Amino acid sequence: MSRDVIRIGGAMRKAIYPGSFDPITFGHLDIVARAARLFDHVYVAVLNNLEKKTLFTVQERLEMMRSSVTADNVTCETFDGLAVEYAASRGAMAMVRGLRAVSDFEAEFKLGAANRHLNPQVEMVYLMTSNEHSFLSSSIVKEVASMGGTVDDWVPAPVAARLREKFSRVEGRNQA
Repeated sequence: MSRDVIRIGGAMRKAIYPGSFDPITFGHLDIVARAARLFDHVYVAVLNNLEKKTLFTVQERLEMMRSSVTADNVTCETFDGLAVEYAASRGAMAMVRGLRAVSDFEAEFKLGAANRHLNPQVEMVYLMTSNEHSFLSSSIVKEVASMGGTVDDWVPAPVAARLREKFSRVEGRNQA
């Protein structure tokens, strides 16, 4: 089926997939790939929130995302502020979010209601995480990596290397 057949009124269907992505995981990449099949263009939006403590800088997270995403119809960039405002600035009709468990649903339900109130033109689209990634989160990846565990099955190789580098520097400081 060609993309023209699934367009609504001839308009390009754009979506955003916002998140901290600290760091990006194979679960995130699964959502990106599936969203790229559903929409004509997807903006992966790496949140630049100075209030949130992250392991990687926004620039590092953006670089890891760009090096990991392979779809031609995906643009990776940063944003700050409200995701619905970012969506409007890109002409996006939808915001994609991943769901792993019932606990995700409750939080996403509240966030979705707030976003609908702020901008009812942006639809929330929820994709269930693939079974093999249903337990995976950036927090788990960071915790395992910080204790010297291998995360190679959970993140792309360049991300695993950055995690090892980041935590080896932390260990070096702690041992000094």
